[in-house]
Amino acid sequence: MRLLDPPLHEFLPDYESLVRADARNELSATDAALFTAAGAWREVNPMLGTRGVRLGILKAGLYKMQVRALLDAAAIRAEAGGTPVVEIMIPLVVTRAELALARRWVEEELAGADSRTQVRVGTMVETPRAAIRAGDLAEEADFFSFGTNDLTQMVFGFSRDDVEARVMPRYLDEGILAHDPFESIDVPGVGELVTMAVERGRATRPELPIGVCGEHGGDPDSIRFFFEAGLDYVSCSPFRVPVARLAIAHAVLAHGSG
Repeated sequence: MRLLDPPLHEFLPDYESLVRADARNELSATDAALFTAAGAWREVNPMLGTRGVRLGILKAGLYKMQVRALLDAAAIRAEAGGTPVVEIMIPLVVTRAELALARRWVEEELAGADSRTQVRVGTMVETPRAAIRAGDLAEEADFFSFGTNDLTQMVFGFSRDDVEARVMPRYLDEGILAHDPFESIDVPGVGELVTMAVERGRATRPELPIGVCGEHGGDPDSIRFFFEAGLDYVSCSPFRVPVARLAIAHAVLAHGSG
């Protein structure tokens, strides 16, 4: 379970609409409160702003509340005879100190949790710094999961929401890029960071489980690369699961692995 990672503009009301409504004196008391909140949290570049673990640090108790809910759900499952395993992913981590702080929040909630529940704490690797410093992060992480959409955005300096409709078609027509890097992994650039992070993470923790989440996890060419890079699993949208399974089988057969 990935803990909360909202680019705030996707959750707050449209600020410009509220500005216009305020100018017309059309805001209710509730709308006025939202207007104040939207103004206070407004960011120039929300995708690089107060997201993921950063929001968890600024809003005290937010992540602990989510962890408590997960543990309560796991306890209900254990009472029903299950053996729940909860894997908690901390998003947008860039330093070991961030991950250590978030891990401490989890461990504080675990003090009163059902002992039948297994809990692992890992992190998303979705920034270049996280990939480069994967050895440090592995000291605090029980597993890694690559967030390749964000990693691709940051490696290329592309805003996915902006370039896919405007820039990408021209780049593909001109042959500047061989394929859309948001659809199939950019092996020479993004892939280099993935490989580096795998090597450095497992140099610290040799048995470190590593996977990938996002649309790349359902792309056959990307899956072949992830297999070669030593990843253990992929996750993807439900409709991509059959394709992903077939691609994994092909990759295994191609390398003569069992």
